[in-house]
Amino acid sequence: MADTQKVMALAARVRAEVGKAVVGQAQLVDRLLIGLISGGHVLIEGVPGTAKTLLARALARSLDASFKRIQFSPDLMPADVVGTNVYSAADGTFALRKGPVFANLVLADEINRTPPKTQAALLEAMQERQVTIDGVSHALPDPFLVIATQNPVEYEGTYPLPEAQLDRFQLKVVVDYPSAAEELEIVRRHLGGAGWTDLDVLGLKPVATVAEVLAARTELDSVVVDEGVLGYVTAIVRGTREHGSVMLGASPRAAVALLTASKAAALLAGRDFVTPDDVKEMVVPCLRHRMVLRPEIEIEGVGTDSVLTDVTSQVPVPR
Repeated sequence: MADTQKVMALAARVRAEVGKAVVGQAQLVDRLLIGLISGGHVLIEGVPGTAKTLLARALARSLDASFKRIQFSPDLMPADVVGTNVYSAADGTFALRKGPVFANLVLADEINRTPPKTQAALLEAMQERQVTIDGVSHALPDPFLVIATQNPVEYEGTYPLPEAQLDRFQLKVVVDYPSAAEELEIVRRHLGGAGWTDLDVLGLKPVATVAEVLAARTELDSVVVDEGVLGYVTAIVRGTREHGSVMLGASPRAAVALLTASKAAALLAGRDFVTPDDVKEMVVPCLRHRMVLRPEIEIEGVGTDSVLTDVTSQVPVPR
């Protein structure tokens, strides 16, 4: 039986600590925790100024985890991400200079602003939890979470992520503007001066450890998934391939991601079993970036989120 109370307590402490720096965005915090606990990665899409970077920094601080930020740009090279071997003239040897990917939490800021060759440098890291430099493999820290961001508005000078890269992200979260009350609180915090983004000034401190995150991950194996819920997951994923609006549906890897995320969501909710509601909650963030709609459907303004809602509505809910 999973120790759900420990996981719930961990999540509550992290939410409260991150809340010292970030107003609102509670759902995004939970999505990042799901990624951490289930060993996935998260793609965040949102307009500038919605605290994406601040939230990633605050999460790393609350977990006492190592954190690196990579600002993706057109001139960024793969070695700038993974690192390189540097020659020492003093002793005639090569030494590994690790890139920023060697951290527990890696913020890949504006990932769609760098060419595909550099984007691909993250592929092995995200999938294999290792990087290969000059033929030698180097393990990455555990846990290892890539938080990538992209701007949905500006397309000039960008390189859209190919399907193979998108499929490496367990979740895609769309960040909207804050509510009126939240925005008022953000502006009110500005009255205190420029220290509103300084984690030290805000008093953020570690309230959990990476060891606790890894311990929470082991609880996933104890989360019970009924055969009916398993069928529900696969029926939804298969339904994306059969829907008339879809040109390319979700893959079997997407089904595994949906199942794993649903188990993590159940843990955060304090349950050691997955319900159909857990699956419903994770359908859109797990599948919205793994589908390609027919061009004529996109022209009509129909998005993947509405298609997924339609697909889910057509699948019978198990009792």
